[in-house]
Amino acid sequence: MIKLIASDLDGTLLQNGAQELTPRAIELIHALIQKGVHFVAASGRQYDNERRLFAKIRDEISYIAENGSLCICQGKVISRGVIPDDLAYHIMNDVKRTPGYEVLVSREDACFIEDANPEFVDYIVNVMKNTTRIVDDVTKLKGPFLKIATANMVSHDVSDYLRRLQEKYSPTLKVVTSGNIWIDFIVPGYNKGTALMKLMDLFHVKPEECMAFGDQYNDVEMLELVGQGYAMSNAAPGIAGHAKYVTDSVEEVLEDVLAGLN
Repeated sequence: MIKLIASDLDGTLLQNGAQELTPRAIELIHALIQKGVHFVAASGRQYDNERRLFAKIRDEISYIAENGSLCICQGKVISRGVIPDDLAYHIMNDVKRTPGYEVLVSREDACFIEDANPEFVDYIVNVMKNTTRIVDDVTKLKGPFLKIATANMVSHDVSDYLRRLQEKYSPTLKVVTSGNIWIDFIVPGYNKGTALMKLMDLFHVKPEECMAFGDQYNDVEMLELVGQGYAMSNAAPGIAGHAKYVTDSVEEVLEDVLAGLN
């Protein structure tokens, strides 16, 4: 019996660039919760952003934010991973020197960006609707830093840059894609899988009682941890190999789970 369901958002529960959950998704998740199933939003997004997306049921679910650097249940921080300040500043300067790439710095209170690219600012503030602060220079910020991310708003292809960054920063940091245009830098030992394990321990559920959905390399640990891992059919290359199943729709699978509980 499934007792916990965790889902990535962008490219998974949110399809085709959507920035709002469908009413049906909210209804299904609420109905599953009423049946005693825990639901976890697991994303590279910030905690505030996730709570906005799940506004109608925001106090009924748990959150894995910043790709596992922050895990929160019922308003309490379960785990938190922090990038050392010196390393964070080095990455920020590195990205800022790379043409076509924007940098986003995540702290627990907000995400921080510069105003050099109007398209990027508009996307973060008005499309994603992050809790955002615009600063003159991100390298002047003070930590603690949960995550650093970079996005390519021009070509939307980050594969070559990803490999370069992985060669440069691994194993000091985990460098993964988080959506088609995003690359995230995460503290080793903190990912969606380790955060989900904390929640599994908290709720006293076993891996075989858990289900997870994902589409990117930041979902791998989570998909491998659970008994029923679902990769999206349009997932990044190789992701399906880390999951037990493939699906076109999270909602369809949730409907099947709910039907089995009725």
